[in-house]
Parts: sequence; structure tokens; C-alpha cells
Amino acid sequence: MTLQLNRRSLLGAATVGTALMMRDTAAIAKVAEAKKPLFGPAPGIALLSRNENPYGPAPSAIKAIYDTASKGCYYADIGLKTLTEMIAERYGVGVENVVVSSGSTEVLCAVALAWADKGAILCPELFWDMTVKYGEQKGAKIVRVPLAADMGIDLDAMTAAISPEIGLVHICNPNNPTGMVLDGDDLRGFVRKASGNATILVDEAYNELTDKPEYSSVVDLVKEGHDIIVCRTFSKIYGMAGMRVGYAITSPENAEKIRGYLMSFGGNSSGLAAAIASFNDTGFTRYSKDRVVEARSSIIDTLGGLGMEVLPSQTNFLYVKVPDADTVQKQMAQRDIMIRGSYGEQWTNWSRVSTGKIEDVKRYNTALTQLFGA
Repeated sequence: MTLQLNRRSLLGAATVGTALMMRDTAAIAKVAEAKKPLFGPAPGIALLSRNENPYGPAPSAIKAIYDTASKGCYYADIGLKTLTEMIAERYGVGVENVVVSSGSTEVLCAVALAWADKGAILCPELFWDMTVKYGEQKGAKIVRVPLAADMGIDLDAMTAAISPEIGLVHICNPNNPTGMVLDGDDLRGFVRKASGNATILVDEAYNELTDKPEYSSVVDLVKEGHDIIVCRTFSKIYGMAGMRVGYAITSPENAEKIRGYLMSFGGNSSGLAAAIASFNDTGFTRYSKDRVVEARSSIIDTLGGLGMEVLPSQTNFLYVKVPDADTVQKQMAQRDIMIRGSYGEQWTNWSRVSTGKIEDVKRYNTALTQLFGA
């Protein structure tokens, strides 16, 4: 039997082969996508871009999640009440002073909306401004104040910028992305002076990671009767970023106003159970903070050896001076290390890196040495 091949049959065979190859490629991609974890980084990826604490949740929190997961069919009002009471007891305020939310982001956004009709929002030029931008999208006016020469928040300039048109002053302490913490007494002096003219909103998401958490916090000014809202979160020291539990401490009047703008019932049952179980778990929070400090010190030592500048941080991230932050981000990504790119056009030579798992931080240090070593 003689086999005859013509142009049409060859093209047909090629078409079939291409179709089969495309089908196989699609199948491989589908399998790869299916293996991608639903939560957290894929294997081999050093995730150092989102200020997460990979050492949480605490074992006590995980046990509480397991024990209560089967009760997820019920609304979480009792758990919400319990956590509210625990927060109130710790800070010596009434339950009417506490607002529990779905992560601190929700309560921060609620404040931006609720105070939009009170006047403009005054804030530093560089800070974690997602919630301020949310308010801006809804009609709030934003007034930004340049940072001080050392890139810290300039409280004197903030004070000078307060006018009758300002309704809310928003500060992040320690600041994100710089990692720098304001002096506690300086901040208290600012709040006492400024709160007579506007509501002061202080985001203390990283407070528990500072050297002196109580000194750095202004929660005590709520009890003094000042017009202040202090926000905290379980995302950082407690390692519960994906479980979305945060809270605010403020006056009963402010708290009631904030609740009117919340879009959740104050959290989910698993998140609340984990928060309740780990809120007073000092063993875990000490361990968590020690790992953050260890990783942070390791990066600082590497930067020092390379002669690179870094801002003084009391958080689980560092702000590093580089030739170009976006270029460094891409160079790190080529090594499966994820860090942040630049923050706007003004800070293109500052790169933020989080203190993730120690082994991932070591990979970052090695990559830094490869990129910037002599």
C-alpha cells in the first residue's frame, strides 16, 4: 500500500497537532491553577509585600476556630458581645466605647464616610491612605501635609494646617510605609491641642510591635474625653489578616455614628472565636513579636553591611532606600521574592519589605547582596 501525502493532508495533520498541543497546554495550566493554594503564597514564593505575620494565628486561635466551625450557621452576636467586653475591660472603657468591625479597614472606611460632611480630612502626605481615598471617592476633600525632613510625620505642620474647614485628622502610628513611630508624649500633646478643632483618628495597627506599646498609644486620651478615635487590628501581632477582625475605641457618640456606616455585623464567627481565644494569649504575642524583631534585625544587618539606608522601623516592615523601587521589585520577583513597589511618583527610590518567615527573609537578604554587593 502506497502512502500519499499532499499539502492539504499535511496542513490537516498540523492543525490537529496544534489543537492537541493547545488542549494539552490548557490542561496543564488548569492542573497548575488547581494546585495553587486558595490562601497564602504558592510553594517556593517568599511573600514579603503585604505586612502579614505568617506565624499566626496562635495555636489557641486555631483550636477555637476548629471548635466553633460547626456553629458557623448561626449569627455571631454573642461572640461579638464577648469580644467587645474583653476589649473594653483591657482598656478601662465601657462597651459603648468599643466598635468591633470586619478588620480595622472597615471601621476606618466607616469613619471616612461618617465624617465626610464634617469637613476635609487632614493627613500626612505619605501614609496608608486607602481608607482616606475611599472617603475621597465618596466626596470627602483631602488635605495632605508634607513629611518632615527625616520622613517622619510632621506634627507641627499638621497643627498649622488645621483650620475651620478640617473635620477629621487621620494619622497612622507607627506610620505605613515608613515604619516610623511618633513619640508618645508628642502625639498626646498634638491630640490634646487639635481635638478641640477636629476629630482625631489614629490607626494603631502596628502598636503591639513597637518598643513601648503603651507609651506609643493614645488610647488613654479616650478616657480623658478628647475627640479621638483609635483603631486596632488582629491582622498584625495576632497573625489574623485573612480573618478580618478589627476594632475602634472612642466616645459613645462617635461609636454610635461609626456603627451606622459599618457594612457587616462586626465580624465572622471563626474570626471572632480566634480573636477571643488569642486576645490575652501573651505567650503567643511575645513569640510573634520576637520573630518580627529577629527578621527585622536580620534585614537591617544586611543593609548595614551593604551601606544601604533604611528608616528606623518599629513595625513588621522596613522602608529601604534603593535606586528605583519598581526595578528592585521586578528583580526580586524574578527570584520568587515578592516585595512592594514604589509609593507614588515622589518616593520611587524607597522600597518596602515585610518581615515574613525567617527563611524567606534570608532569601531576601541573599538577593539584596547579589543586587547591591560590591
